[in-house]
Amino acid sequence: MQHSNQSVFDGIWRIFCSVVDNFGDIGICWRISRQLVAEHGLTVQLWVDDLTSFQRICPEINPERISQSVLGVEVCYWPAAQESTVNWQQLPAAAVVIEALACTIPRAYKQQMANQQPAPLWINLEYLSAEPWVEGCHGLSSPQAELAVNKYFFFPGFTQLTGGLLYEQDLAQHLASFIDSKQAQKAFWQKIAIKPADYQLTVSMFAYSHAHITELFQQWQQHPAKVLCVIPHGDLANALAAQYPEFPGLLTGDMLQLENLHIKVIPFLAQPDYDLLLAACDVNFVRGEDSIIRAHWAGKPFVWQIYRQQENAHLLKLQAFLDRYCRQMPANLASSVQQWFLAWNTDRHLTGNWQEFYSHLPEIAEYNQQWRQQLLANGDLASNLVHFAKKKFIITPNFSQQ
Repeated sequence: MQHSNQSVFDGIWRIFCSVVDNFGDIGICWRISRQLVAEHGLTVQLWVDDLTSFQRICPEINPERISQSVLGVEVCYWPAAQESTVNWQQLPAAAVVIEALACTIPRAYKQQMANQQPAPLWINLEYLSAEPWVEGCHGLSSPQAELAVNKYFFFPGFTQLTGGLLYEQDLAQHLASFIDSKQAQKAFWQKIAIKPADYQLTVSMFAYSHAHITELFQQWQQHPAKVLCVIPHGDLANALAAQYPEFPGLLTGDMLQLENLHIKVIPFLAQPDYDLLLAACDVNFVRGEDSIIRAHWAGKPFVWQIYRQQENAHLLKLQAFLDRYCRQMPANLASSVQQWFLAWNTDRHLTGNWQEFYSHLPEIAEYNQQWRQQLLANGDLASNLVHFAKKKFIITPNFSQQ
């Protein structure tokens, strides 16, 4: 077998991202892109079909620009509905092409990849899953019937037999320093116009709409101490504003007070600030994929609202995660956590399940520190991607200069 004189670091890494649920897909792709540039010195192009949503998590993005450089990443607009407007054949050769999170690379660009000699390394970056079959499929190749190039499956995951999870080299120290500094936390809360000292339970609520969320709010209204619930602008905040028309300032930064519950809708945070919000709160409600990963690194009790799929396929994925996450918990703690996660994801009535979950918050926080260490031992996703690519480049040439 022929070996290549080229390195995985010699060419462009081209990442394609189609924004599906506004933030999860682009959130993952943006973190990977930044990390590949900052920590591995790679040249990265990120092709995105929705720059407006992208701007919500990265204020430096200009939605009107077709191409722009942000934090060392070349961001390119990919007009998915009008792909013919891009001359894909004129793009410089890529060393690695990442088809991220179930998006589909343009047909014309696939042909360009096949014509490139040797072909680039084509990676299908899959969605996060804890299902056991993922370990057997991670890293497998998939020959393409119509193209002379293979595609490799790369699965993020929770074990050493997967690609691991996204985290930056300095993240743990950064969050630890933030948690240890009352001054840093005070400055953060001031930045979003909140006085946290006024509350005994702080909750971040990043969630899809929920049929029984008012039931949870009613419990928090009767909480023996003050509860702060921070909600970013979005569908959930809009639904609450419609539900509480007597509080017209809810979407403009006013505090909504319902007995001992205080609700604050804040502007959507850039990713670094969202990471700090998770570290600053006592409990984090997260949704989709990017925020659940960041909740792990914050180390606080969390509940995951998984992205819904047809025929309740998402519940199988949720149960697979719970089986792995709760595996080393004491039986009563595992039962409480699983019942609360399932209640939150199935629109069950929440009353008893929340009270049980709440009573275990100190134990969950302690357990999450151990769980986080287990995950860190698997290596980070970006570095694992680079190691995978380097291995493939040693085996066979995948890049040529044009």
